[in-house]
Amino acid sequence: MPKILIVEDEPEIREMIRFALEPKGFVISEADNAQDARKLLADHNYDLILMDWMLPGRSGLDLTKELKQVSPVSTPIILLTAKTDESDKVVGLDSGADDYITKPFSTREMIARIKAVLRRSGGSSEQQAVAYHGLILDPVKHLVLINETPLHLSPAEYRLLYFFMSHPERAYSRSQILDHVWGNDVYVDERTVDVHIRRLRKLLTPSNHHRFIQTVRGVGYRFTPQPASHNSEKS
Repeated sequence: MPKILIVEDEPEIREMIRFALEPKGFVISEADNAQDARKLLADHNYDLILMDWMLPGRSGLDLTKELKQVSPVSTPIILLTAKTDESDKVVGLDSGADDYITKPFSTREMIARIKAVLRRSGGSSEQQAVAYHGLILDPVKHLVLINETPLHLSPAEYRLLYFFMSHPERAYSRSQILDHVWGNDVYVDERTVDVHIRRLRKLLTPSNHHRFIQTVRGVGYRFTPQPASHNSEKS
């Protein structure tokens, strides 16, 4: 049975979530602050975390960043927040959150999003390292190396690079990349892809690996490990 950790400082919301999830077979643990949540995570494994953005003391957003920096493909996290602007959603997803639910929300929507995130994480095949010409991504160690030197990426950049490296030589539209990297239940603008592509290319430029990520006019992007100079474009 899936185990879920609820990190929420409002008792009424924790109770509402627990009453909705337990009859569906979920095993629930609760914390009302980031410190207690960190202790629970040190002692127990969870299948998913429902994380309130605004917590007393340390914010849920900061805890999400910490957890995802340590292990970008670790326990999936859904942020709960009253922030509704698209810019806030982008900030939340850039922190490494796997999805984002705005308050107030219906329990039906919450359960549907939880199931969708669990499907994506449960079907993950991110176990084998991939490497191209000195660029190595090891998902078990959560490590990216360029010519044996560690490359530090944000969680979103990490997932994007893994997707490209594990799907070489195929062109993907921006919407397809959003679906694969952020999930088709996450609603962000397609320009988010362009922003992260630019960031990733900038980080890969010193070693000349940025050429591997090609812009395909009228389509989107393609990862080509041995790009020819005449067909490599920058957006």
